[in-house]
Amino acid sequence: MERDIEKLKKNLSKKIGKERFLHSIGVMNMCEELAICYNADVNKAKLIGLMHDMAKELSKEEKLQYVKENNIPHTSIELQAYEILHGKIAADICKKQYGFDDEMCEAIAIHTTGKENMTILEKILFIADKIDKTRKYEGVEEIRKLAFESLDKAIIKNIDATLIINIQKNNLILEESIKTRNYLLLTSEN
Repeated sequence: MERDIEKLKKNLSKKIGKERFLHSIGVMNMCEELAICYNADVNKAKLIGLMHDMAKELSKEEKLQYVKENNIPHTSIELQAYEILHGKIAADICKKQYGFDDEMCEAIAIHTTGKENMTILEKILFIADKIDKTRKYEGVEEIRKLAFESLDKAIIKNIDATLIINIQKNNLILEESIKTRNYLLLTSEN
């Protein structure tokens, strides 16, 4: 396992910029901590944490071309907010090139928006991406602390903050984020 991670780290460091690489290492470490806390598969958590943003730095054209050539399902809003496609692209690459299983790939694919009825691994990656040690934004410490008490509450708090920012910036809001929030509000213990 560690050999695989070391090999993937080396490979990844050549494909993405230094800041993105440091973020990926930070997410991998946070995924490990959360997986231990919630009795999830630590190996899978580390791998998805490391590789989740491997397609983030592709250009708009490269993202749109990859999605088209690989028949990756997408919405018209995702084509407009094309940055979001990096998760689905990374999941596809991880499946085809690295043999990641379906659960791991789904976690990578939805790590930005979430989805209804997420698995523990999906929740771990979703929130780890928002709270790793490279993240510095108002409220991150509170969400970090909350993530070790309740993944659901941490995810809701993060989505709430993200929605406010996106509304203020007049950005598109993906339906999956709203569905994720509503599902967690309806099913989580408050």
